[in-house]
Amino acid sequence: MNKSKIREEILRIRKKNSSKNLKINFKSLFQILKKFKNTGKIIGGYYPYNYEVDAIPILKRLEKHNYQLSLPKIKKNSQMDFFRWSLKDPLDINRYGIPEPVSSVIKYPDILLLPLVAYDKDLNRIGYGGGFYDRYIERLKKKKKILLIGLAYSFQKVKKIPINKHDIQLDCIITNKLKILKN
Repeated sequence: MNKSKIREEILRIRKKNSSKNLKINFKSLFQILKKFKNTGKIIGGYYPYNYEVDAIPILKRLEKHNYQLSLPKIKKNSQMDFFRWSLKDPLDINRYGIPEPVSSVIKYPDILLLPLVAYDKDLNRIGYGGGFYDRYIERLKKKKKILLIGLAYSFQKVKKIPINKHDIQLDCIITNKLKILKN
């Protein structure tokens, strides 16, 4: 299957399962953060949209553990940057209907929590098709080392994601049932 067909199918399944109130196991995430303890304390999160895994409870717990939070803002030319954000801070709604921080302080995450539409056992992901995260990660990797953690539901796993040279493989994926780590 091509990416469009995978995306269409998994988005349909994700919407159908949205009432099940599935959650990511915070302990799994914290184990990964401990394993990569040389990574910094700036977390790039996201505000859930279109039935994505709700990252807000995770960000709330990370903030209590003294991690600095940041959320993305989409800019012109399909680019994005991450800006300082705390759970107490207000948000604006962007042109896609996604909440973004009002802060103008750019933060370069050490750890990036990524939403995804589908994934495979090789830690490849499909997003919505705009390439926002792939372009951002490519830019960020020129500045610093970054840990890429995908958040998904177990039913979003597919046999094989078709990849191209711009697709960036994740370091791990955490679901409501399991975690997959890069060897």
